[in-house]
Amino acid sequence: MNRKIIFLWISVVGLWMFTSCKDEVLPKPIANLRLDYPEATYSLFDDPSCPFVFEVNNDGKIKRESGCNMSIHYPKMKATVYFTFNRVQNNMDSLLRDAQTLTYKHVVKADDIIEQPFINKANKVYGMYYALNGNAATNVQFYLTDSTRYFVNCSVYFYAKPNFDSIMPAASYLRNDMQNMMESFRWKK
Repeated sequence: MNRKIIFLWISVVGLWMFTSCKDEVLPKPIANLRLDYPEATYSLFDDPSCPFVFEVNNDGKIKRESGCNMSIHYPKMKATVYFTFNRVQNNMDSLLRDAQTLTYKHVVKADDIIEQPFINKANKVYGMYYALNGNAATNVQFYLTDSTRYFVNCSVYFYAKPNFDSIMPAASYLRNDMQNMMESFRWKK
């Protein structure tokens, strides 16, 4: 009987020691994270050495890579849009396959992938816009082509570990930018 009482006493004292040393828990005040981004203003990107033009957000900093390839940096959002240009040389199938493979590699982390075909017959611009939801490394991608000579692939990546809830305001802003980029895209004649 003494063992049971001693064990019970030790248990009560131990429980009191573990719970009494903690700070008092107070509820956190209600607050929402506010991420304000400036209203987007656009300028026309028109390099004489490239066979295309499109509108780019003035907050994006363009860094030219090789040829007509470039990256557009958004420092406020900690994101980069990668823009790749290719000439079609009997390789349209492989360019399309690579663009689609790049998108669907994210299916492991993405909750869903929404495809929107893009057709601008007047300017001979055809392509596909992909919106990826979930914790994928990219949230938006698209490709464009004139179906005979040129092919462009574009995707946005954030500098942070993908957490869609945290980057949602920036992802929405860049989705609009990417859609504007795609819709304003024209091949030079």
